[in-house]
Amino acid sequence: MCTGGCAKCLGSTLIPLAVLCTLANILLFFPGGKVEESAHITDEVWYFGGILGSGVLMIFPALVFLGLQNNDCCGCCGNRSCGKRFAMFSSIIFAAVGVVGAGYCFILSAVALNKGPKCQSQGGWTYPFEAGDYLGDHELWTKCTSPDNIVPWHLTLFSLLLVMSGIQAVLCGIQVVNGIFGTICGDCKCCGCCGGEGTV
Repeated sequence: MCTGGCAKCLGSTLIPLAVLCTLANILLFFPGGKVEESAHITDEVWYFGGILGSGVLMIFPALVFLGLQNNDCCGCCGNRSCGKRFAMFSSIIFAAVGVVGAGYCFILSAVALNKGPKCQSQGGWTYPFEAGDYLGDHELWTKCTSPDNIVPWHLTLFSLLLVMSGIQAVLCGIQVVNGIFGTICGDCKCCGCCGGEGTV
């Protein structure tokens, strides 16, 4: 597959993942599916890992990747040797931004899963779990008396964020490699604006 075509494929995959991560983060503002006071929401939700890291920061690389296949190969003042190559080089920078955003969301999700949800327990609104002990022992979930189903809600959404941000990081990493090949070797074909076809 051409480097531009590969980038377009990656971009079309990143956009729905970014939308899903944003939605997952928004749902985390409603513990157990209910409206709660802001002080009762898990701290990591307020760092907007899914909205900023895997959402907004992922849209920019995705749009750049989608546009690479249609990039004008004539590029710099009709010099076909720099058009596609420069575009592929710029995609490496945007891919790095994507890796940072996905990594931010991944780390926040991992910390939130290990820490557990903030919930009403015997000591008030606290974090009743320690070092992820609730992950392997469902009986501990009873420590949270309110909101209802807060533990599976927290566990499901942050797990989804963890997995999706991990996939995003891998896809952006693939584009870094793809971009390096595209910068060095050029795309596999050039559009007719340069008067012919061939590697540029």
